[in-house]
Amino acid sequence: MKFKLFIVLGLLYSASAPFSDLNPGVYAQQEIPSYAKWGSLAVKKTQEKYPDAEIVDYLHIGKENGSKVSTEKFKLWLRRGEKEFGVLVDIEFETDTEKIIDIMFRETDR
Repeated sequence: MKFKLFIVLGLLYSASAPFSDLNPGVYAQQEIPSYAKWGSLAVKKTQEKYPDAEIVDYLHIGKENGSKVSTEKFKLWLRRGEKEFGVLVDIEFETDTEKIIDIMFRETDR
């Protein structure tokens, strides 16, 4: 089974009330994190690099902001057979244009 990252906006819904009766004010407001697109890319590129492994967990470590170059950092936990291991993924991009410069992978046992 492959892991897929989904960003879901929560909606409050009562099964006892028809959808048309919902008040727009009851919708939960949830902001999509700024790193969401980078996280999706980290998952996609990790799946490409490790096609025989299953991604079982995902963590956004943080962002290093630079005036010209910034880096989003993620840790993904993979399972291949009986072995589990971490992959640190750094996505380096131009701060202004968000053009990708490099994607780096580093395996870790924790």
